[in-house]
Amino acid sequence: MTSPPTVTLTLVEGRLDPDAYVFDERTSCVLGRSVDCSPRIPDDEHHKTVSRHHCLLDINPPDIRIRDFGSLNGTYVNGEKIGQRRKGLTPEEATAETYPEHDLADGDEIRLGDTVLRVGVSGRATRVLVRCAKCAREMGEEAGGRAGEILCAPCQAEPGAVLDLLLALAQEGRPDLTAIQGYTVIRELGRGGMGAVYLARHEATGEDVALKVMLPKVAANATARARFLREVALTRALKHPHVTALHDAGFAGGTFFLTTEFCTGGSLDRLLEQRGGRLPVQEAVPIALDALRGLEHAHEQGVVHRDLSTSNILLHQGANGSRTAKIADFGISKAFDQAGLSGLTRTGAAAGKPMFMPRQQVVNFRRAAPEVDVWALAACLYNMLTGQLPREFPRAKDPWQVVLQETAVPIRRRDPSVPGALAEVIDRALVERPRIGFQSAAELRGALERAAG
Repeated sequence: MTSPPTVTLTLVEGRLDPDAYVFDERTSCVLGRSVDCSPRIPDDEHHKTVSRHHCLLDINPPDIRIRDFGSLNGTYVNGEKIGQRRKGLTPEEATAETYPEHDLADGDEIRLGDTVLRVGVSGRATRVLVRCAKCAREMGEEAGGRAGEILCAPCQAEPGAVLDLLLALAQEGRPDLTAIQGYTVIRELGRGGMGAVYLARHEATGEDVALKVMLPKVAANATARARFLREVALTRALKHPHVTALHDAGFAGGTFFLTTEFCTGGSLDRLLEQRGGRLPVQEAVPIALDALRGLEHAHEQGVVHRDLSTSNILLHQGANGSRTAKIADFGISKAFDQAGLSGLTRTGAAAGKPMFMPRQQVVNFRRAAPEVDVWALAACLYNMLTGQLPREFPRAKDPWQVVLQETAVPIRRRDPSVPGALAEVIDRALVERPRIGFQSAAELRGALERAAG
């Protein structure tokens, strides 16, 4: 059995502790002099030319990519400068500039000040001719040189057609598709960067489920598939009234599929759209409290969401008219990403905006702890009450640098009508330095309950 691919950064010149960093799963990290960087460049007289947050590494072993953050003196790869802000620009003004990404190879050297790191890559496959798992189109280098199953871009653009094929094959009795056998698609519920989700009904039982299809951006080999499904199994073990239940999951035809509990009230972001962008306090706070109860349970089981936003807080309408909020996709995007199936996307435009993400998660994604979910939930509550995000994300600015450089705008600057006690709790929850204001979901829930009276 071959060893999994790794990316290693080894010190060639300078002082670092440790002097080697090994990455064996999908992550991103920021290099610079700031104490929250890892690797952290020494803050001494030999590195005055290095910015606090100098450059970003996006790693998906065996692939690695680097992007300068518009630093004052630039980042060097093999002696060539790959990025530097224009003369006269402040760090804040530099965030509006575009800095290209550069793919790195085994043996490349990165220089920041007097520190030089050499890139080591192991486990990169030789060129593999891969065909689309649905239409059999030859993909070759488009598959990234990885062995495994993948769908071509045109097929990925039509997830509904992919699902129809899988359901038809399930009806024929394919053993790897028993989890979705007997289901009929009713309608599409939504789609995003990783795939789409549909309302499906079981023909025999009449049960409605949300049927999600997730489409890898790189070829999914046996190791990646097993890693993803193993992590998903942890989510399946979560049983709580405020966490959507995961029924089953599987893989076939270059596609991961999951059946989950269907919530009749749709997603929170859709409700906000229908209400003009915001909710009153008496409606928003109970939704946040429900979600925090779901977070408490998951964190007790050692599961961190890491992708919480208003789009994956779902609402279920009870027969008596009551509403329950539930958190969906617990750990799913994390598992998909850590299995390397999302490709190199976090640093580029395809990654979207980290609207509900604290800076701790950007600086070192791999080490994201439960408190990043607590911060994200507070950001969702802020959004519910104001119709705005805690930070400003100007269209021209790099959103990842905005997260690193900007703090949350106090909520009463957005809306002075937010009650003072509630505003105080939310503002504290969105503190990020030296650490996130509330370290646990239970702590924030208690503070909100007291503030809401």
